[in-house]
Amino acid sequence: MKQPRKQSALAWASSAIAAKWPGAEIVSQTPLKGDASSRRFWRVVLAQRKKHTPESAIVVDLGPDDLPLYARALGLYPKSMREPPWINVHRFLKSFEVPVPELHGWSATERALLVEDVGSAPLADTARTGDAADLYRDAVRELIRIHVEGTARRDPRCVAFGVAYDERLFAWEMEQFIEYGLAEVAPGTAATELRDDVARLARRLGRLPRVFSHRDFHGNNLFVQGEGRIRVIDFQDALMAPAAQDLAVLLTTRDTSELIGPAIESRILDFYYAGRIRAGGLGLSYEEFLESYRLCVLQHALKVIGRFVYLERQGTTGYARYLPYALAQARRMLTTVRDEFPRLAAALAP
Repeated sequence: MKQPRKQSALAWASSAIAAKWPGAEIVSQTPLKGDASSRRFWRVVLAQRKKHTPESAIVVDLGPDDLPLYARALGLYPKSMREPPWINVHRFLKSFEVPVPELHGWSATERALLVEDVGSAPLADTARTGDAADLYRDAVRELIRIHVEGTARRDPRCVAFGVAYDERLFAWEMEQFIEYGLAEVAPGTAATELRDDVARLARRLGRLPRVFSHRDFHGNNLFVQGEGRIRVIDFQDALMAPAAQDLAVLLTTRDTSELIGPAIESRILDFYYAGRIRAGGLGLSYEEFLESYRLCVLQHALKVIGRFVYLERQGTTGYARYLPYALAQARRMLTTVRDEFPRLAAALAP
C-alpha cells in the first residue's frame, strides 16, 4: 500500500537528512500553514547537530500538480517538464544571488523538497511592530535586483522566460471576478455590463513592457532575518510581467493598506523608479510608470476579489475578511482612471 503523502514526504526527508548530515535526525515536526495551493509544509527540528548541520529545515510536499490552475487552463508551460518549476526557477535565482532558501535536497519520486528554514518572521508581520516604510523599501531593493538582473540574464533554460503575464492571462484572472466576485461586491450588476471595461483593462496591461517577475511578491512570501535581511520564497510561478505588477502585489495585497498608506506608497514607488533609472531605465516615463501601477493595482484587486470568493465557496476559509481591502483598492484606483472604465467605476461605487 502506498504511504499517505505526509508520511511519505517525511520518511524521505528523514533519509535525506541522514545522508546529507550524518548523525542528524528529526526529533520534532510541525505543520506550517501554506496558502491556497495543494503544497504542504513542515518545519523539522534536527538533533545530533554537528558542524554545518542546521537546527531545523523545511520539508515541502509539492502535491500532485506543479502548475497553478491558470497555467493549466491556458497551457502556459511545456507539456513535458524534467523538473518542478520550483527547482528550475530556484537555480536561476541562485545564479545572481537572490536570497532564496538553500535547497538541501529533493526527490522527483516523492515530489518533495528539503529546504533551508528562513525563520518565522514574514515581512507582513514584522512590519506591524517595526518601521514598515524601511522594511518595505528593503524588499523593493531585492525586487529591483530581480527585475533588472533577472531580465538582463535572460536564460531560455528557465521556464519563467517562456511564460508571459499578457492580455490573455490578465483577462483570464479577471473572469473569476466576473463569475464569482461581482455578485459579492456589486449585487445586481450584470456581467455583460462590465466585459468591455475588463477587456480594455486587460489590453492596456498586455501592452506594457515586461520584466522577469516573481509574481507573488507579497509580505507573506518575504521573510526578515537579523538586521533587516530579506529572504524570498514562493517564487515557482515566476514569469515575464509588467514591473508594476510585483509592486501592486507588494504594496496593496490583502490588508497591506494597514501598513502602507498613500504617503509611504508614493515614497516607495519613487524609490523603485529612481533605482530603475540608475540601473538603466524602465522604458516608461515616471507618469507612464505611475499609470501602469494604477492599472496593475486595479487588476490585482479585481482578481483577488474573484479568487477569494471562489476559495471561500470551495471551503478554503479565511479569505473573506480581505474582500473589503481589495474592494477599497479597486475603488481608489478607479477614482484616477474613472473615464477609462466608467462601468466598473459605477458598479463598484460605494
